[in-house]
Amino acid sequence: MCLGIPGRIVEIRDLSEHRAFVDVEGVRREVNIGLLVGTEGGMAVDSIGVGDWVLVHVGFAMAKIDEEEAQHTLDLVRQFDELFDDELAQFAESDPA
Repeated sequence: MCLGIPGRIVEIRDLSEHRAFVDVEGVRREVNIGLLVGTEGGMAVDSIGVGDWVLVHVGFAMAKIDEEEAQHTLDLVRQFDELFDDELAQFAESDPA
């Protein structure tokens, strides 16, 4: 089963390379934010920033979401208990981007 997990952006590592770090329940992982970054005159323009919540799936930030939606989604995912623990463990063990 694949899940999109809410994470909070804690650092924009390299905007031109679309690299940022997100925190998911205490696990910090580098993700690609290219789907959420626009361009202006050929230069990357940040449409998201530190503190924003994003939905992360297989190393990509897929969508920007608000904190209420992030918390609601995390609450729902926690109801899966063991499934969430397994998914979080796989996220922590995944190869950094």
